[in-house]
Amino acid sequence: MRDAYHEELDSIGDGLVEMARLVGSAIGRATTAMLDADLNLAESVIAADEKVDNLHRELETKAITLLARQQPVATDLRIVVTSLRMSADLERSGDLAQHVAKVARLRYPESAVPRDLQATILEMGQLAQRLMAKAREVIITKDVDLALQLEQDDDAMDLLHRTLFQHLMDDRWKHGIETAVDVTLLGRYYERFADHAVSVARRVVYLVTGDYADEVDPATGVTATEGTQDGNA
Repeated sequence: MRDAYHEELDSIGDGLVEMARLVGSAIGRATTAMLDADLNLAESVIAADEKVDNLHRELETKAITLLARQQPVATDLRIVVTSLRMSADLERSGDLAQHVAKVARLRYPESAVPRDLQATILEMGQLAQRLMAKAREVIITKDVDLALQLEQDDDAMDLLHRTLFQHLMDDRWKHGIETAVDVTLLGRYYERFADHAVSVARRVVYLVTGDYADEVDPATGVTATEGTQDGNA
């Protein structure tokens, strides 16, 4: 009976890894579809989000069933509750990738992004994909140090997001209101996608340590509570 229980716990983790893989691929493909004005690719990203949604529902059902039948405690309870939250983060990430693809579809056969901003958007898309790949690795390895690195990596996305706004606010902007709205939305989609990747990593820190990520020293991996205990020993 316990073997079946732990298999269910493992299957929830496997589902999270697969969701992270799917949404990471989706944001990369959506970026390509937008910059290349590739309608078929955009449509495939939009349609593929259903698989992410289905995985999210399956994980929720498994987690709720485990809570009801097994009444897990301690670490096992953290695994189930944290997995529910990570699944929600990943499902929302898939929605954001779909939003990017929908912008590409809306502006077809043109690209939604002016040529002078395409390099910035490409960099944002690539960074979003790398952040989600790292979040996926964190789910697999439970590496707290790697998880804490994501928050620092996210600073690069915030900088790119600010760069977009600097272009939008420049008096020399010549691409019109419609394009300004598209670029504003796209910047927000990528910035939020990165935030969800960071959120997944932070939840793994809580899963492993029982402490929130902002309570863990990135340099040592030690929590404030542990540090106090060591100092009193």
